[in-house]
Amino acid sequence: MLTSDTYARTGLDALALKPTEHDLDAAAALDVDVLALDYEGREALPGEETLRALAADRTLLLTAPVRADGFDPLGDDGLLREVPAEVGLTFVAGHGAYLTAEERARAIAPRLRAALDWHAERSADADRTPATKPWVGTESIERVALAAGDDAVQYDLLDRSTAGEVRAMRRMGYEGDVAVYAPTLLTDDEDVLLDALGGYVARRGPVRAALPDGAATDGGATGRAREVLVAACRDYALAGTPEAVGEQVASLHEAGVDTVVGYPARGLDAFR
Repeated sequence: MLTSDTYARTGLDALALKPTEHDLDAAAALDVDVLALDYEGREALPGEETLRALAADRTLLLTAPVRADGFDPLGDDGLLREVPAEVGLTFVAGHGAYLTAEERARAIAPRLRAALDWHAERSADADRTPATKPWVGTESIERVALAAGDDAVQYDLLDRSTAGEVRAMRRMGYEGDVAVYAPTLLTDDEDVLLDALGGYVARRGPVRAALPDGAATDGGATGRAREVLVAACRDYALAGTPEAVGEQVASLHEAGVDTVVGYPARGLDAFR
């Protein structure tokens, strides 16, 4: 199980957990100040009792895909309104794998704006004051998300340009909070790295374009494909010893990132 010492050595500010991959009951005992729960479909959505347990001693953020039934502020928002007040929310467009064709066709911008308006109203209610201001996942909707300004935390995926982009935002006077999500592996073993993250990084546009056609993307990758994938894992993830990850996290903080969120790509036990 993840120990406080290991987590502290990484310098991470928060952990992102997937309900289908991580034991949320065990996660309630973690000495971690901030937890973010990913959305993997309605059937994997944690129940109210689990959410309250996870939020008892820390900040908890639940991902809310604004196009999905149950979280749609312009339609069925039943699940959104049932989220306990002590649980924060991360509004995102929603991963297509967890949305129906109808949901994927829904417009994002008006729903995100409506969700933020709903959250502001929720915050004004003394009995429903949330634990934290909302986060907004910026993937594919950067300009829309930035329009939220200081009213929301900008939540982006780590890539090779993250540090430079955040520095540029800070130079231009942006003072809002910025959080970055990064798959995290505490290993130097290339085979382990590729088995866990090769498929993930291979889906990123620049990596996909650089890979030879039909190349393996796991630990069996060889030659040019292996070189591209290993380099991409360093660009799109945090990997290495806890101290090496700590150095990467420190460089993101130096660039102006407020919160670095690590996703334990091989489970919590791999953080031992």
